Amino acid sequence: MKKIGILYGQERSFPMAFIERINRKNIAGIVAESVIIDNVIQGEASDYAVIIDRISQDVPFYRAYLKNAALCGTAVINNPFWWSADEKFFNNCLSTKINIPVPKTVILPSKELPYDTADQSFSNLAYPLNWEGIFNYVGFPAYMKPFSGGGWKNVYRLNDRNDLFEKYNETGQLVMLLQEEIVFEEYYRCYCIGGKYVRIMSYDPRNPHHLRYSADFSPSTEKLEMMTSIVLKINQYLGYDFNTVELALRNGIPYAIDFCNPAPDADINSVGEENFEWVVETAANYAIEKAQTQVDNTDNLTWGEYIKRSCNKQMIH
Repeated sequence: MKKIGILYGQERSFPMAFIERINRKNIAGIVAESVIIDNVIQGEASDYAVIIDRISQDVPFYRAYLKNAALCGTAVINNPFWWSADEKFFNNCLSTKINIPVPKTVILPSKELPYDTADQSFSNLAYPLNWEGIFNYVGFPAYMKPFSGGGWKNVYRLNDRNDLFEKYNETGQLVMLLQEEIVFEEYYRCYCIGGKYVRIMSYDPRNPHHLRYSADFSPSTEKLEMMTSIVLKINQYLGYDFNTVELALRNGIPYAIDFCNPAPDADINSVGEENFEWVVETAANYAIEKAQTQVDNTDNLTWGEYIKRSCNKQMIH
């Protein structure tokens, strides 16, 4: 019997529906359940062929557990090694190399010194920064947000340089992105599962949180195809099995705004019944697919094109 587990935090609607959907399909040799961890011993396999990870970004103990499980052959969705290495600024940097339009973006050092550092720890950092060059590149209005993490926490809209310095003083030890504002005509949040299944959802981040999926944009077939291609390319390069990509359309051009969301919102009360049904069904089918092809004591993780091409170059040399 191959077990599919889901590891989650406070959310309930998606994990419970995911488990119920797989078990209702009654696939021979496949069962789904909530992950149960009673000990973690180095090099010993978990009980799971597949684990959907919804919470390890907030719980380091879970991330360590998942890496050990993956080492022993569990297909972890998403790859815990890549998730540990990835962050939003790298996503933007990679996009510039694969011809995905993104807002003009720079990274800012934390306003306060990180713990266990001193002024001398930053001998290589110019002080002050070249603020004029930064402002000329990004422009105003702009957005400032953490380079890692999500959930619309510590996100600021900035009107001018004075606004920036005032808000920057509030960010403590967070490393921040400063990003061009894309004034959009249409906006979409797009699920991508398995690097091949895409759900494009109208979304408006200007609305209150509970109304953001109430947007009613009507993309043409051409736009849908263009956005689908972008979403697939991003996720195939990054190697995410489960992710969302946010696309803002300015003058008909989709700009990738936020696409490092490996534990995206899937709560029925926010995404709505139709989107919820799609993500539950698609995630269930993909997890079953992974379980059926999983082999113990081998690497069953998904690795993105960026990593695979880099490894191939090293092997050639």
